[in-house]
Amino acid sequence: MPYVDVNGLPTWHEVRGDGEPVVLLHGAFAGASSWVAQTPALARAGYRVHLPERRGHAHTPDVEGPLSYGVMADDTVAYLDAVVGGPARLVGWSDGAVVALLVAQRRPDLMDRLVLIGQYYNSSGKVTRGLTEQLTGGGDQVMGFLRGEYDRVSPDGPEHFPVVYAKTLRMIETEPEIELASLRTVEAPTLVLQGDRDEVTLEHGAAVATALPHGRLAVLPGTHLLPIESPEVVNALLLWFLGAHRR
Repeated sequence: MPYVDVNGLPTWHEVRGDGEPVVLLHGAFAGASSWVAQTPALARAGYRVHLPERRGHAHTPDVEGPLSYGVMADDTVAYLDAVVGGPARLVGWSDGAVVALLVAQRRPDLMDRLVLIGQYYNSSGKVTRGLTEQLTGGGDQVMGFLRGEYDRVSPDGPEHFPVVYAKTLRMIETEPEIELASLRTVEAPTLVLQGDRDEVTLEHGAAVATALPHGRLAVLPGTHLLPIESPEVVNALLLWFLGAHRR
């Protein structure tokens, strides 16, 4: 089984291709399979693509205690240190984008380039009637939709999903709350990518790109599922941005 030990946590991951490392960080309630449209394109372009699954997601077991972006960022730092072994290009989608940004702030030495897809970084950037409201108000119907892959692959078993669901809801109701002024410490070239009907407002996306010393903004028609709904355009942008100044 493709598990590695990350600070004592058996962490499931895939690695595809050979070359300079690109690490793809999935969103909430998702796993490596959410990058099905990007992984082969990046591997064909000569990258070594890493697809780790975070604690309580897909094949990686849950850990006792609350879930937070901070603890997932710590796990990701440990993965980069132990498995990737050096600076990487990080691509984060949804919750994975928050994790990627925190990693860039905490360990800039592990960061080459950064792509942040479809996410807000404090509550001022949330759209009204967005995903958070749907999750908190959707009840059993929403939970049933989200648990499909988890029930099939989680080592904790289907009966554990309500625990992970409750932890995730508690997290996204209060996090992230990152001051945009703090982004000035992120020196890595960063692409902020979002859809025009995404979970984040256009104004917030523009403010994030402006706050980053080397930030760029790309807005595409689409929704929160941009890498799935518009894979050709997303892949072209990733290959262009990640390949700039390629060694």
